[in-house]
Amino acid sequence: MVWIGHVESSNAPARFVLAMRRPNKTRFEVVAMNRMALRVYDGTQGWKLRPMQRGEGPNVQPYTPDELKFAHDEQVIDGLLIDHAAKGIEIALEGTDDIEGRKAYRLNVRMPSGATRRVWIDAGTFLEVKYERETRGMAGQPVKVAVYYRNYQAIHDVTLPLVIESHAGPEQAADKLVIDKVQFNPTLDDNLFARPVVAADRSRSVQAHPDAGAAITMPHGMAAP
Repeated sequence: MVWIGHVESSNAPARFVLAMRRPNKTRFEVVAMNRMALRVYDGTQGWKLRPMQRGEGPNVQPYTPDELKFAHDEQVIDGLLIDHAAKGIEIALEGTDDIEGRKAYRLNVRMPSGATRRVWIDAGTFLEVKYERETRGMAGQPVKVAVYYRNYQAIHDVTLPLVIESHAGPEQAADKLVIDKVQFNPTLDDNLFARPVVAADRSRSVQAHPDAGAAITMPHGMAAP
């Protein structure tokens, strides 16, 4: 599956492409001001390509141990709850909360790695509306990341949130991913999820073709449920 869209934040306007392939491979491209940043995870190892800065050319760095642990835990394409027992994920109901005016079940999710997440499920739609985890800030301090899922739409019998808003700490401005197009079952070569090669980076970019898989252009400005 491929998501194509744009980022709304306090930074420069940006476009993104998120490519996902089972069982747990991801490639996340963000292009802003004609410069591309890239994060790739092949299911075992991960790399990040940073664009040219201060006269230095683009460089590729491996994921840190914390980044690898997070990437392995997330199960991006299917999420944490689908087939959770088979994945070794434990789920416990903690209670209910009000999330943006709606009742939601609060779940405690324990990963095989020992990491924990909290997930909120709308009591009426049974869709995931909020997710919370802890990460580390620039100085190594614990930071709580909250993610809100909004504007769910059914696309080819798959219900997806077309707006994903992230908050990293109370002082950090929110980043919002707006999904404009979805591709189902496109051909995604193995080299898309390999270590980025700086000189050949453009040749490995995910291309969005109108006839690849089931590509649907999404309307903007839809109200969240």
